[in-house]
Amino acid sequence: MSGLFSAVGSLWAWFQYAFDPLCGPVGLFTLFGSSSFVACGASGWGDEIAFGVKVTISLSLATLPVGLVLGFFIALAMQSEEKTLRATGGIYTTIFRGLPELLTLFIVYYGFQMGIQAVLAWFGSDQRVEINAFFAGMIALSLVFSSYCSEVLLSAFRAIPKGQYEAGDALGLHRARTMLLIILPQLIRIALPGLGNLWMNLLKDTALVSVIGLSDILRQTGIAAKVTKEPFVFYILACALFLALAVISSIGNGMIDRRSNRAGGRR
Repeated sequence: MSGLFSAVGSLWAWFQYAFDPLCGPVGLFTLFGSSSFVACGASGWGDEIAFGVKVTISLSLATLPVGLVLGFFIALAMQSEEKTLRATGGIYTTIFRGLPELLTLFIVYYGFQMGIQAVLAWFGSDQRVEINAFFAGMIALSLVFSSYCSEVLLSAFRAIPKGQYEAGDALGLHRARTMLLIILPQLIRIALPGLGNLWMNLLKDTALVSVIGLSDILRQTGIAAKVTKEPFVFYILACALFLALAVISSIGNGMIDRRSNRAGGRR
């Protein structure tokens, strides 16, 4: 079994190297930066920056589903007939839309550590606890993303006629099935443009996690800038990488939006 895991690990490592757009066999840094500061290997900073790109993308992709699920349930709460749920949703969105993202990150990162250490101290342990920076960043960005996402989804909910719910009741569908089969497809189509904008904001907000030590694009280029004394080169490179991610995201959002509109037209 260990041999199988080792083989799978080796195959995955080869796959990552072969299809690495920056330091792979046909990567940008490999082809055009072999004699510069961004050369891959020991002679440059290409590998470190390529790793930072992977961390930024991984953090964004990990945050997205968590934020979407949280935002969906908050939007449901905010349109509920129960006053307590509406008030709770309103307080949540007011807090995390009102606080600066960096402050939310600090509260999550340091607050979790203090909370866990307080619990351990209550049990008589003085062990020092340090929260994983990736996990803290994902939680903090998910809280912020979900607060904005809930408003987008709430507007989409309100754009769907009440008759859609009544149609589900007339067909004998349970409210959960009505939501899944009738409401949710329309909700996604209406909310897609707003969610696409939030995704772009999320990509930019990932740069904040560099302040808690996560090796994202900004941290890796910042370290390279300090060591090489070439801040302009590396910060321009960071700009180019974020813009490349934004362009790719814009193309992807456009394709998803067009496909959604065609599907909605057929219905």
